[in-house]
Amino acid sequence: MSIRVLLADGQAMIRGGLRLILEDQDDITVVGEAADGAEAVELARRLRPDVCLVDICMPGLDGIDVTRALAGPGVTDPLRVVIVTTFDLDEYVHGALRAGAVGFVLKGAAPALLVEAVRAAHAGDALISPSITLRLLRDLAPARAGASAARPAQPLSPRETEVIRAIARGRTNQEIAGALFITLSTVKSHLATIQNKLGVRNRVEIAAWAWESRLMDSPVTGPG
Repeated sequence: MSIRVLLADGQAMIRGGLRLILEDQDDITVVGEAADGAEAVELARRLRPDVCLVDICMPGLDGIDVTRALAGPGVTDPLRVVIVTTFDLDEYVHGALRAGAVGFVLKGAAPALLVEAVRAAHAGDALISPSITLRLLRDLAPARAGASAARPAQPLSPRETEVIRAIARGRTNQEIAGALFITLSTVKSHLATIQNKLGVRNRVEIAAWAWESRLMDSPVTGPG
């Protein structure tokens, strides 16, 4: 079945370009377009697309507000939102990911990265443009300003800690499986357990927790 995508961008030319890139793929179908934030929320709730591609700067509700409405804390059945923007600004990246986005891709990136981000979001993965991944995850750490991350509900196993480290470095499930010599299904099982123990919703929040808890300051024992 095709991955159903909603495009939300204030510029018709940009939406048209994104549609051409995505619909050139056999497994992706664009099911709707929104020109402003309010329309994006309405269409997304009505169409229930597999992935929403949302620009940060739109008339009315901005991309962060749209993300919070569709995937934020308290949303019963959150949608998968990937931010696609021209602006590589920390405040936008942090705000979007904390609002529930599962990806952040720059418009200047190669078309293949956009396609990969859609497929990753659909598969329950997350993808952030490589140019900002490590800077982003480090900067997500309020621990560096004196705060501290929540303690896990149950102790993390050494293997779970290795998986968390890999996620915090932007590794995909496939890369983690290869580095740890385990199956993809085992990685997904670890992810589910980790999310339950940390009380988080997705791998982006797992990565944020890793930096907030200063886990990434410790010597690396797993895949780097």
